[in-house]
Amino acid sequence: MNNKEFIGTLSKNAKMSVEKTTMQVAQLIGTMLDTLQQNNVISINGFGTLEVKQKAERISVNPTTGERSLVPPKLSLTYKPSDILKDKLNKK
Repeated sequence: MNNKEFIGTLSKNAKMSVEKTTMQVAQLIGTMLDTLQQNNVISINGFGTLEVKQKAERISVNPTTGERSLVPPKLSLTYKPSDILKDKLNKK
């Protein structure tokens, strides 16, 4: 499902216009992004947890040349699904 299909389905389910639904989804994503940029955890009941974690720097080895290089530390977004979501997906 792409963004257009998602917005269309959501607007039908919420009985709102596509424009209003698009605006609300954009606001939701913007709020989530701001929250994650402040290193806060987003926990949505029945869906899961989104968290930004710092990956440490490491040494990487190119398998073909054997060349070693330093990979700098970086931030990574992690998602852990809730047990409720896992159970719903596994009941199919």
